[in-house]
Amino acid sequence: MVTQDAQARIVVGLDGSDASIEALREAARLASLLGANVDAMICWDFPGFYAAPYALGASDFESTARQLLDDTVQGAFDGDTPANVSARMVQGPARSTLIDASKGAAMLVVGRRGRGGFGGLLLGSVSSACVAHAHCPVLVVHPPQEEGRPTYD
Repeated sequence: MVTQDAQARIVVGLDGSDASIEALREAARLASLLGANVDAMICWDFPGFYAAPYALGASDFESTARQLLDDTVQGAFDGDTPANVSARMVQGPARSTLIDASKGAAMLVVGRRGRGGFGGLLLGSVSSACVAHAHCPVLVVHPPQEEGRPTYD
């Protein structure tokens, strides 16, 4: 629950997909209407089988996540990021990290990578976990349709 003393916070989970870019745009739109801040997050972690090669310098997951975060935020706002939007990287699995970040938030916004047919009726594992376990309302944003407007679950 948000107190009157604290400014409302909308958390957005980013992964670089078109749906997460739309989620960030929608969160910023809602935040401007509500006088809230946007906490845009990208979650990253080392896959278990990469632990040893990473220690030897074979991969740089953190740098890749940083570049993806920067590209996503720049792409969402054409390089003109609103003042109430902050972006950060958090090391950890997306599901649990976003659910933890939802504590005290006014809303959690996540994108859903769309698929056609029967598979398109289902939410992805991260969005499903957020809908089921977040500590605040969750908005699931689909990738933009041909007319350029996102759809919601």
